[in-house]
Amino acid sequence: VSEVAGLTWDDLDLEGGTARVLGKGRKERRVPLGRRAVEALRRHRSHASADGAGAVFAGRAAGGRLSVRQMQRVVGRALARLAEGGSISPHALRHSFATHLLDAGADLTAVQELLGHASLSTTQVYTHVSRAHLRQAYDRAHPRA
Repeated sequence: VSEVAGLTWDDLDLEGGTARVLGKGRKERRVPLGRRAVEALRRHRSHASADGAGAVFAGRAAGGRLSVRQMQRVVGRALARLAEGGSISPHALRHSFATHLLDAGADLTAVQELLGHASLSTTQVYTHVSRAHLRQAYDRAHPRA
């Protein structure tokens, strides 16, 4: 959430479909933006004050950006509506993103880079979910399972 809250319009390359984000320790990396995200950001930009250094997600205060806590609340409410009243944290999006990538065969080091993890062991936490998914697929499909 803090990476998204910190985005400025200068950080976005909507033509190239990437964003420059600052992770922990102000470590910079480029991440891809999906087609729908690029379209939504273009629509948002047409309604926002989009001077280069301005915050992508501004608060109600003149020129101020949404705080991390405000963004957590906004995203949390949207997730609660999608989960039909269930409780899902914004951080769950990172978990599902990583798990889906690994389930689809993505390389662990590529997922590490996308998540901005300094250590591969931090990213390996997500592999247990993928192994469980593989085990379920094996049990369903293998004739001698």
